[in-house]
Amino acid sequence: MTLTSADFSAIWLTLKLASLTTAILLVIGTPIALWLSRTRSWLRGPVGAIVALPLVLPPTVIGFYLLLALGPHGFVGQFTQSLGLGTLTFSFAGLVVGSVLYSMPFVVQPLQNAFSAIGSRPLEVAATLRANPWDTFFSVILPLARPGFITAAILGFAHTVGEFGVVLMIGGNIPDKTRVVSVQIYDHVEAMEYAQAHWLAGAMLVFSFAVLLVLYSGRKTRVGWS
Repeated sequence: MTLTSADFSAIWLTLKLASLTTAILLVIGTPIALWLSRTRSWLRGPVGAIVALPLVLPPTVIGFYLLLALGPHGFVGQFTQSLGLGTLTFSFAGLVVGSVLYSMPFVVQPLQNAFSAIGSRPLEVAATLRANPWDTFFSVILPLARPGFITAAILGFAHTVGEFGVVLMIGGNIPDKTRVVSVQIYDHVEAMEYAQAHWLAGAMLVFSFAVLLVLYSGRKTRVGWS
């Protein structure tokens, strides 16, 4: 038995969601991680804890509160409705919002570790050369933290691909709109279509193993050269 058009649609939607989520997380996660790695403010602890919350909270808890916030009576839902955009629940945009929040620690923490490993010496040298903050970031920080960016992008993408609880609660199960691969597998199992479920679940298993293999192989190579 081969994949159906619904399966391919779920795969395409998942890849689109993971790509967009990863891009957004790299944009907003970089300044957060840079601030966390450099600041001495008392806010560092609370902000770091908020970023890491998805690591310890059940997906259903995150999905529940996002559903309330994005719904017609939530503060985000009321704001989007005032703009004539409707609500974000049960939409692809809602999936993006939920995925960004749920996958944030998988992007911010590798970046924070990479920024912290740079140390202060390269930044001090850049300052003596009168480099502005943008020059310092693109000429010094970005090249030195490149492995952290690669790790963050891979983990953010892979984690988004594997989401289930959050996307199901926020987006539901709408074909071609919010039904991602994990939800599609759930549908196949519920319908006792185990052969179809095997195709998708096996692909997810291979993908997850490949991601971990790349990460651990890259880490071993960097350690070997250091």
